Order: sequence, then structure tokens, then C-alpha cells
Amino acid sequence: MNSLSKEQKNYLTGLLADYLNDELSIEIGEFDAEFFCDFIVEKLGPHFYNQGLADAQAVLMKQMDNITYAIDEVILPTEFD
Repeated sequence: MNSLSKEQKNYLTGLLADYLNDELSIEIGEFDAEFFCDFIVEKLGPHFYNQGLADAQAVLMKQMDNITYAIDEVILPTEFD
């Protein structure tokens, strides 16, 4: 799994800090927000990543089924079938 860019991490850290402040009335400093972001990326990220791969695989399998069906539709009969 790729790591976040500095811009992405800064953005997500800000979102986390804002959420904690707005929804839970918890003020968290930038340093602690970065650690919290790192924790989420490390512990939760793989679950979201794997689900994304599973979703992509399901789409690909459906498309492969469509391609297989389309090929079956244009197969010409021969004396060997």
C-alpha cells in the first residue's frame, strides 16, 4: 500500500483535528493529530485498501463475464463442436 503524500497527510490531519473538535469537543494539537492520522492509516488503512481491491476485483469479474458472453455469441459453429 502506498503511503500518503505530505499534502494528503496534512489535509487528513486537519480533518481529524476539526472532527474531534467539532463533534467531540476534543482539542488536539497538530503533533497529536499526525500521530492519530498515522494510527488510522496503519491500522484501518489496510482494511479499506483490501475492500477497495475486492470491489475492483468484483467489477473486473463482471466485465470478464460480459466479455465471455460476447465471445460466445460470435463463435461460429464448426464440424468439431
